[in-house]
Amino acid sequence: MNPVFRHIAFFLTFAVMLLVPAWACAQDTTNVADESQAAAEEGFDAKSFIFGHTGDAYCFHITEIKGKPICVWLPVIVKCKDGGSWHCFSSKHVCELKEGETYEHNGARFYVASINAEKYPGKLVEVKADGSLSRPFDISFTKNAFGIFLVCIFLLAFFIPAAKMYKKDPMAKPTKYQGLVEWLTYMVLDGIIRPNIPEKKVNKFAPYLLTVFFFIFFANLFGLIPFFPFSANVTGNLSITIVLALLTFFFVNAFGNKHYWKEIFWPDVPVFLKAFPLMPIIEVISAIIKPFALMVRLFANILAGHIVIMVLMGLIFIIGGMYGVGMGSVTSVISIFMTIFMFALELLVAYIQAYVFTILSSLFIGLAQQEPEHE
Repeated sequence: MNPVFRHIAFFLTFAVMLLVPAWACAQDTTNVADESQAAAEEGFDAKSFIFGHTGDAYCFHITEIKGKPICVWLPVIVKCKDGGSWHCFSSKHVCELKEGETYEHNGARFYVASINAEKYPGKLVEVKADGSLSRPFDISFTKNAFGIFLVCIFLLAFFIPAAKMYKKDPMAKPTKYQGLVEWLTYMVLDGIIRPNIPEKKVNKFAPYLLTVFFFIFFANLFGLIPFFPFSANVTGNLSITIVLALLTFFFVNAFGNKHYWKEIFWPDVPVFLKAFPLMPIIEVISAIIKPFALMVRLFANILAGHIVIMVLMGLIFIIGGMYGVGMGSVTSVISIFMTIFMFALELLVAYIQAYVFTILSSLFIGLAQQEPEHE
């Protein structure tokens, strides 16, 4: 297979693996009409503002003009339960509904529950004939799904031209663009991967680890850009970090050598400890905790940063609503400066979290490749 097509297939497969749990797991989607109506009738709704912007959504909410939301609508793809049919339509039909309204499509009725709903908050809901609610099988192309493909397409467009230049003339003087690509690649390869993985196995695991680093890094950066087609909080979604952690778990255990498995199930400890399998139990628990730690660390740090930024912005409306325009104006100056500081900090966090996830993944993989020491 042509190397270019092989890399494209690799990235598309990587994107699909991330999308499967994103579609299957619960999503914090936003009903734009409900959010704007609640803000107008009941004052500022901090919960909808924060979680509506940090969660997933069926559309990109850009702005509002005269109370009408301006959005980029994404396709909704669902299958009704109990042997129902597939439905595909624009999210415009369900995201612009007012409270109590539903959208009918081929005999089925749908709406997006608000963030504050007690049942299925922020999710697409089917209203059955008897009035009961149920969650259809939902594989809609949401904001996070769009963000995943955007990052993968960017990485393909960024790295493949440089690879083709090197392949065409390996001895040619590299351009500034090639130098940037080379510097980024060797920064990860020499600074993270080689120190943790045996030299003979570096080429085997480097493609995965490089992909994970750059995917997380650019997904974090794109999530900080607050306008379309960016702003998707991809790595702040638990279903995405679960897949990334499970990929590392797969590479650790599927390619672990005999010494790795021996240390888990038959470690070099006194015989009386082997009679009761305390050490194997501890090692198995440790193997499970490792991907769990990767998952939670990335998810919690990225989501927390986004929530802090949204809270600082929300303080303007909260203080303004409580104490008037004067205090709101003073608060806005402080909040904007604090938000700029948090954005700068989040730029650092975007790199740190990609670095930490990659270095821990390479460390876990490297430990599973170590050979026993001989005296």
